Amino acid sequence: MTVWPGRNYPLGATWAREATNFAVYAPAAESVWVCVFDDDGNEVRHRLTERSLGVWHGALPGVAPGTRYGYRAAGPWDPAAGLRFNAAKLLLDPYGKAVSGDLVVDDAIFGYVIGDPATMSDLDSAPFMPRSVVVYDDFQWGGDTSPRRRWRDTVIYEAHVKGMTALHDRVPEELRGTYAGLATPAVTDYLRDLGVTAIELLPIHQFFSEPALSERGLANYWGYNSLCFFAPHNAYSQAGDRGQQVTEFKQMVKAFHEAGLEVILDVVYNHTAEAGPRGPTLSFRGLDDRGYYQRVVPPPPVAGEEPMPVTYWDVTGCGNTVDSTHTQSLRLILDSLRYWVNEMHVDGFRFDLMSAITRTDQVVDMGSHLLTAIGQDPVLRHVKLIAEPWDASMDGYRVGEFPPPWIEWNDQFRDTMRDFWRGQSAGVRTVATRLAGSSDLYADDGRSPYASVNFVTAHDGFTLRDLVSYNSKHNEANGEDNRDGTDNNRSWNYGVEGETDDESIIALRRRQAANLMATLCFSSGVPMLTAGDERGRTQGGNNNAYGQDNETSWIDWRPDDAWLDVYEITKAALRLRREHPVLRQRHWFEGRPTIKGGIKDLLWVHPAGREMTTADWNDDSVRTVGMFLNGAPLRSPDRRGAQVRDKSFMIWLNSGDDVELVLPENQWVHHGEVVLSTNPALALGTTVVAGESLPLQSRSVLVLRET
Repeated sequence: MTVWPGRNYPLGATWAREATNFAVYAPAAESVWVCVFDDDGNEVRHRLTERSLGVWHGALPGVAPGTRYGYRAAGPWDPAAGLRFNAAKLLLDPYGKAVSGDLVVDDAIFGYVIGDPATMSDLDSAPFMPRSVVVYDDFQWGGDTSPRRRWRDTVIYEAHVKGMTALHDRVPEELRGTYAGLATPAVTDYLRDLGVTAIELLPIHQFFSEPALSERGLANYWGYNSLCFFAPHNAYSQAGDRGQQVTEFKQMVKAFHEAGLEVILDVVYNHTAEAGPRGPTLSFRGLDDRGYYQRVVPPPPVAGEEPMPVTYWDVTGCGNTVDSTHTQSLRLILDSLRYWVNEMHVDGFRFDLMSAITRTDQVVDMGSHLLTAIGQDPVLRHVKLIAEPWDASMDGYRVGEFPPPWIEWNDQFRDTMRDFWRGQSAGVRTVATRLAGSSDLYADDGRSPYASVNFVTAHDGFTLRDLVSYNSKHNEANGEDNRDGTDNNRSWNYGVEGETDDESIIALRRRQAANLMATLCFSSGVPMLTAGDERGRTQGGNNNAYGQDNETSWIDWRPDDAWLDVYEITKAALRLRREHPVLRQRHWFEGRPTIKGGIKDLLWVHPAGREMTTADWNDDSVRTVGMFLNGAPLRSPDRRGAQVRDKSFMIWLNSGDDVELVLPENQWVHHGEVVLSTNPALALGTTVVAGESLPLQSRSVLVLRET
């Protein structure tokens, strides 16, 4: 087949009726071939003869959509210098839109000879490698538009594509665990009924299991081992892996939008599945190793000593760190993000270990190339951008430091609320700060309370049920002798480790789970729920189930033992939040009236019925606090500038012993009713009057609304 010159843009495989153009960045390569495979796996190599601006390119007539292909690149072999060219290794296209097949662990996928990393391997990796796929998709979006919910109206549900429906009895069996299964009314109706507005999907970029994990008989379930930043993970496609996964993903997004739900992707640009210098050669490493990955350049050698080799610089804990200061790496990330917004219609991104790719000269830089480029990009600056504001290094923890328009995962909210409800907090000072939006972290740089993504659990760590059922992690099934996973769980089992038949302990655990959920929903900021927490999902005490692609991780949708009381509390709390703007304000509370002669916008109340005093705030034994939110009027106007008036609320949190609660006898609220309660002594609809006393049970939440 004749190879036409083609063009160097766009990168990847671009199909047209006349020919398919291939373009790949490999500036130091001496030769590059595009390798086309037929349905029987037979390979035909076509040498690319054109190179411009570091891009090798050519066009092949007669290559149809669905064709599988890869690259081979020849050039210098000098691993210490970041030159790892090896034509024996088939390479996936960094810009490939789909991937067919899976990676098979074999010595051939490594660029070097096992046991001798300085020697180049001549084993052909093609029989063990997946293939990139030529994609042409003319999906008809119709009138699809993003819901574009404001941050203050957003409630996030963190979920796994497979785990959400793998056991779902109301999803057709053939669709379970797929994009199509996630798009069914059984899922979208459930999420709308619960009250969430956005689903945040764990990584769906094509990923592969780590060889060491595969050798233990496990698979990477979470997906934080990405390689192909443009390709939806093929194992989640019911329709097939020859480009059908692209269409199926788009259909899923369209279904969510029709249901009024946004789709946020958890993206992993900080490292790739090629791991450390002794990892496999799958794509980037064989094309431009020294360009894509950050490296540590050693100091000049002392006279008479051998020079130290150049090594990978790793602040991800995964062996490599992508170099976002390199022009092509930066371009790759930005092109990928725009592709998912423009072509796949997603609504936002949560960036894994964001600090790792904000570094300039290996120092975290809030004015870095990547943050600056995204902040000024006319497409990306208007989607939802969430940073996980840390990496695996000591200096990478940057909670509260990311610039607008970024918002952040707030692990300080998580830790504070876990400690409070297990009775380990020092008073209620920090609890109040977190409830009111964490102004200590976000107010100083002009951001709003919604800059804080509040959560009490996430995919990484205990589930909510396990948080109140285990004192220690139980990760034996991971095959690492229980050494993996954090020991800083801030959990409490209430007397028995794990599941129990003791009804009193079960009742207390469920009440504490409901307390945590209610606290999350009523705090200022953006609440994020972990899928299944509202139904009592358990991982049996495993707090690092990244390799558990089984019922340990999947949601059990059966109604028995589903902790449906926790579900109802969560649903009720989210409904109140949705119906009352006083519970989701975008302005900071100021502790002063919003109008002349009015009531303070926020009051903190002692259970004795008085405003909290300095002595109360400094009393580490205080375990009960009331939060009065004044709804008449709010500080934020409506979209036409008019004042907004709402009901006032009094929210009580008690993590201590039973208390006799005195309702303040003043102008705040004369009459009210119980609208949410984890306190069995106070049922919904109970009316209250200023000045009276109420029993507030140990470890309970009580929400009163003005009548």
